[in-house]
Formats: sequence, structure tokens, C-alpha cells
Amino acid sequence: MQIYTPDEIASMLKISKHTVYEMIKRGDLAAFKVGNKMRIEESEFTRFKESMTTPNKRQTEPQNTVQQTIQLAGSHDFLVEHLVKYTASEGTGLSITPSYIGSLEGLMMLYRGSADIAAIHLLDPVSQQYNLPFIRQLFVHEPITVMRLASREQGLIVAKGNPKKISGIKDLTRKDVTIVNRQKGAGTRFLLDSFLAEENLQPSDVKGYDDEEWNHLGAAAHISRGTADVAFGIKCAASQLGLDFIPLTKEQFDLVFRWTPDNKKALQHLIDLIHFTNFKESIFELDGYDAEDFGKIIYGNQLTEA
Repeated sequence: MQIYTPDEIASMLKISKHTVYEMIKRGDLAAFKVGNKMRIEESEFTRFKESMTTPNKRQTEPQNTVQQTIQLAGSHDFLVEHLVKYTASEGTGLSITPSYIGSLEGLMMLYRGSADIAAIHLLDPVSQQYNLPFIRQLFVHEPITVMRLASREQGLIVAKGNPKKISGIKDLTRKDVTIVNRQKGAGTRFLLDSFLAEENLQPSDVKGYDDEEWNHLGAAAHISRGTADVAFGIKCAASQLGLDFIPLTKEQFDLVFRWTPDNKKALQHLIDLIHFTNFKESIFELDGYDAEDFGKIIYGNQLTEA
């Protein structure tokens, strides 16, 4: 019979070792000791996976009888919208209150303790790495966990048939092209500015640069109405409105959890829902997302064995 270590379970489920120990402490996953080390039998691991296939399996648990509210702040994303609706509709005992204020402001709200989760996609222009450079600078002592939600395609959203024959960033400086931009602090605006800098282009050269929208669908709607020729945004927004899309890059979209004594149970329950229910199927319904690393814990500064 196969015997697994907590590290092996964490690797197979793409979660942190800390989460595995939490599941063992709660009694969700049966384990036994060999010396002072925890081990899990293959049959128990199989049972656990089968028991977590739907959220209904956990609805009778005492922790779900009381509604728990989680404050989420940061970037607008259709997958985050699905997560909010999923927790509300599946009887999970959780309620997520979102505030789509942009990646940077969301991260600052988390830092100030005004939110439990930040949804971010911030490209560091120096390292060309997403999110972690900003997180490591801000959260030195605060206990946090960073989860990869998905990768998503970013590029140029244009009208059906691309009547202006836009092909790349340099076309944004054409006199006959008007853009609609995202608000300051949005990760998408950070990314656009990075592309402009790579081409040695100035924002003042781009017509419409100061015209702002606060979410992807709002920006894409300008293209659909004909009030702008192009927006920098995600493929999913273009698909929802039947617009054309010119892919330029793939970016990493992450959730940052800040742990406190008050939100620990709610955040752990949400992580369980993300990892062990059919929520992942939501990604496959949305165009422009890659779920290869869905739910993977990519960073944490509070991960210690219990």
C-alpha cells in the first residue's frame, strides 16, 4: 500500500504543506505518525479527494452554518466574479464582498488591514515578474499566502473585423486611433505603460490615454459602441461582446490572503472550496484563461508545520 508524506499530498493537490496539516488537524484527512512524522495512506487520500468533489459534501459541517464574510479588493476579473457568485449560490456558508478598485489599491487595502484578500496582476518592470516583488516589499511581518488563480491573455481589443487594421502597440499613436484606458493603479494600465516604454512611446502620444474605465467589460463596451477604436484588456472581455482580440502577452493573476485570528476559518474554508470543489470548471467556461497552475500556492510567509 502506498504511503504519502504531507509534502507529497501538498504537491499532488497543488496546495501548501500548511494547508495539509490544517486538514489533518480538522479531521478532514486521517493521518498516522511514524516517529514524529505524519503519514497518510493512499486509500485515505483517495477517500478525501472523492469526498471533496462537490461543495454539498461540506454543507452539513458546523463551520458552514454561520455565514462568514470575506472582504476582497483589487483587480476586476471574470473568474473572481465567478468565485463570488459560486460561494453565494452553493450554500457554502461564505459571502465574498468584492471591491474592484485595481490591483495596486487592492494590495494597499490588504496592507492596511481593510481587506482579507487582494486580487492582483502587477508586472514589475525591472524583474519582469508578476506580483511577488510588490508583495515581498509590503508584507514583511504579516502572515500571508499567495495563490495562483490563473494565467490570462492580455492584448488589444478592437472592433469586429479590425477596421482600423491595428496590429500592435505602435498603432496606438496613430492620429486616426483612439483608445480607452483603465484607471490609475489598475494592473492592466501598468502593463500598457510597460509596453509603451518598451517602444519608447509617451502617453501624450496616445489619443484617449486619459479616458478611463474601471473594468474590462466597461472598456470593451466603448469599442462595441464605437466611442473608441481600441482598448488594452483581456481576451474574455472581447469574447463576451463579440469583438476581435490581438494577443500580446500572458499574465499571472493571483489572490493574496492576509491571515488574522478573525478571518482564519473563513479564509481556510475558501481555500478548501477553491481546491476541492468543482469551481475549477468555471475557468473552462471562460475564454482566454489557462488553469494549469490553478490553486497553486506560490508563496507564503506563515507556512510552518503544526
